[in-house]
Amino acid sequence: MIWKKRPTLEELQQACHQTLVERLGIEFTEVGEDYIEARMPVDERTMQPMGLLHGGASAAMAETLGGAGAYLCVEEGMVCVGLEINANHVRPAGPGWVFGRTIALRIFLMTWVQIIVVSILACPRNS
Repeated sequence: MIWKKRPTLEELQQACHQTLVERLGIEFTEVGEDYIEARMPVDERTMQPMGLLHGGASAAMAETLGGAGAYLCVEEGMVCVGLEINANHVRPAGPGWVFGRTIALRIFLMTWVQIIVVSILACPRNS
């Protein structure tokens, strides 16, 4: 396991109270041995005027997953922040839900490189 902390889903969600995460409706759904999953509604909070998921909302979801992963990888009392995010919007998402998963690609002493996928499909449970 790569996590140095192991909060419950409820504790992870409560840490986001009165933040952008809560306002966008992002919900953590699973913390695995080396990944975190969440979902976000595609509704009036996260859509662009054309009725599709706003690219900034999907980037905010990716940043949320990445930040949660970084937080769980550091010792209690340590603070971590994001360095960079790059988003490619390959497919549009309409009303409903999008699902995201972050997993560590490489863990260095002071930097964690992760891959984050936001998809209209639920994350497979066997990967």
